[in-house]
Amino acid sequence: MAMSDLILPFVVGMALGAFYSVNLWSAVKRMADESTPWYVMYGSFLLRMVVVLAGFSLVMGGRWERLLAALCGFVLAREILVRRLGRSPRTS
Repeated sequence: MAMSDLILPFVVGMALGAFYSVNLWSAVKRMADESTPWYVMYGSFLLRMVVVLAGFSLVMGGRWERLLAALCGFVLAREILVRRLGRSPRTS
């Protein structure tokens, strides 16, 4: 398998990582305003898992190399967004 065959799975993994991280960040922010925050927590978790697992399954195409490239992209995007979103000033 050529290295160029792993670029698309890597990019898809980055998109899935960005989706996961932004959705999680948004859900945590919304939980403070909800009277039943567990609806937001479980609903967001279910949405994130369905989208990410379906995305990995589709991009993998039965090849472990593609899955590994997608996972690397996922982790990289997640790390970038955690560092960016985690730097917001805290209010008391």
